[in-house]
Amino acid sequence: MSDQPLVLTAHETKAAVGAVPAVADYVALLKPRVMSLVVFTGLAGMILAPQPVHPAIGLVAILCIAVAAGASGALNMWYERDVDALMARTRHRPLPAGRMAPGDALGFGVVLAVGAVTVMGLAANWPAAALLALTIAFYVFVYTIWLKRRTPQNIVIGGAAGAFPPMVGWAAASGDVTLGSISLFALIFMWTPPHFWSLALYRSDDYARAGIPMLPVVAGMRETQRQILIYALLLVPVSFGPYVAGVGGWFYAALATLLGGLFVAGAVAVWRNASERNARRLFGFSILYLFLLFAALIAERLVGGIAWR
Repeated sequence: MSDQPLVLTAHETKAAVGAVPAVADYVALLKPRVMSLVVFTGLAGMILAPQPVHPAIGLVAILCIAVAAGASGALNMWYERDVDALMARTRHRPLPAGRMAPGDALGFGVVLAVGAVTVMGLAANWPAAALLALTIAFYVFVYTIWLKRRTPQNIVIGGAAGAFPPMVGWAAASGDVTLGSISLFALIFMWTPPHFWSLALYRSDDYARAGIPMLPVVAGMRETQRQILIYALLLVPVSFGPYVAGVGGWFYAALATLLGGLFVAGAVAVWRNASERNARRLFGFSILYLFLLFAALIAERLVGGIAWR
């Protein structure tokens, strides 16, 4: 499959040009579910930063992170409209469904990206704005355009884009990048491969049809099962990074131990039997895992639990 976005057919072009996108279509471009996780981890980074941030500035910074995430989603959908049309999970999105012209999605994404970075710089600080710009660029150019259609390591390397938000939130509050924010980045970075590969296990036919070299398509199911287990085992020590860096306390460390054990148990179940049930269960738990760890860090900071150390 070509690395360039497929030009719409005459029928699709006519449908897109004649369509008036609904508000719901623009909302869909923002990938709201992905945005919610980005906003949550960005907020966590802001709360965990050593310097407090003024509530008004913090609110604007979180809004900028949300808008930047939406911009990345819109640009991703613009570029991938050809493969989205081939996958059952994505074929009803606004572009492959012909409800929106490609140029509208591209312009929407660019305006949001530029606006988010500019407002972040003016309202918070320019280091945070630079990190936000890096996040958008990494997701669009490195992951979407360069890696996704070329290598099964797309999720491993490209996962950095999803790991930047807590660093952005931290920088918005403190104006710098320290070991604490890097530990949050490392946690999400190591979590991403087993999270997405568990999804890819039961969506492998979709990815194969679209020509995307996800690990199950290129290396097979058994190798994917093995890699999920390896990364789950590596995730456990990495999850203690926030504790070692002084960002998390004893409660966080205890929860990381418990949840890490459950994550590994789920990965072992997938390694033994890559049934759709086991893969879906691990995928769902992986989301809960990350949410609970970041929620624990936030709770400790808000109630002074970090003083337990």
